[in-house]
Amino acid sequence: MPQVETQTTFRTRFEAAAQRNHSLLCVGLDPDPAKIPDGVSIRDFLMGIVEATSDIVACYKPNVAFFEPYLGEGIDMLHEIVAAIPRDVPVLLDAKRGDIGNTSEAYARAVFDAMGADAVTLNPYLGRDGVEPFLRYADRHSFLLCRTSNPGAADVQDLQVEGHPLYERIAYLANEWNTRGNVGLVVGATYPAEAARIREICPDLLFLMPGVGAQDGDLEAAVRAGVDAHGAGIMVNASRGVLYAGTGGARSGWADASREAATRLRDQINAARAR
Repeated sequence: MPQVETQTTFRTRFEAAAQRNHSLLCVGLDPDPAKIPDGVSIRDFLMGIVEATSDIVACYKPNVAFFEPYLGEGIDMLHEIVAAIPRDVPVLLDAKRGDIGNTSEAYARAVFDAMGADAVTLNPYLGRDGVEPFLRYADRHSFLLCRTSNPGAADVQDLQVEGHPLYERIAYLANEWNTRGNVGLVVGATYPAEAARIREICPDLLFLMPGVGAQDGDLEAAVRAGVDAHGAGIMVNASRGVLYAGTGGARSGWADASREAATRLRDQINAARAR
């Protein structure tokens, strides 16, 4: 794999986009055909969202699950969308990969080499050898599922390990595995108290924070809990609240509505971090 200069890492590119666009907002690209305006293709819808918001966001997060049902055509479309995103805005592929070593090596090649993503979400359940193939890409970032935003997260993530919840153990492991400076954590905005604890354990790691909007995460509490000592270090993800802000069957105006929703959310994040 080619060596990449330090200044082109995912984190430095994300931070440059965050500064340029005054934003910690990450927009998830999760296309739901039932919610896309009548007469608009999935491809054109997503291209329109990107065109309308690329100067407002700091990252895009396409979720591979929404493209896989269309098999080859869907993956081709995903590749096209990733390639069309401006290069000064990094792309995080929400794939939640993680498997035994040789399988993870194939997944890593697919995500980083074939798809061209700048970062990926990973399941750390298989341990270090399951994520190491991704971590070898020193210029890319790997976000480990730590305290996820879904209601059932507590079923596993709150299990006690030597007197501490499992998600804390994942946070400590993330620090240990961060030898190349390319490990981040998925920390749900729906659990601000847990986010604050994880930030204590991992003061320097980048957090991906899903769960605002449709999942009813408390935006201000999540931002204040998750930001690092510099008031940064987080990507607040919003998907449905931005993508479908102005749809409901309308043939026009949806891109402008998405831009307005993204702008409003970006400003709310900035207000929360300022406090």
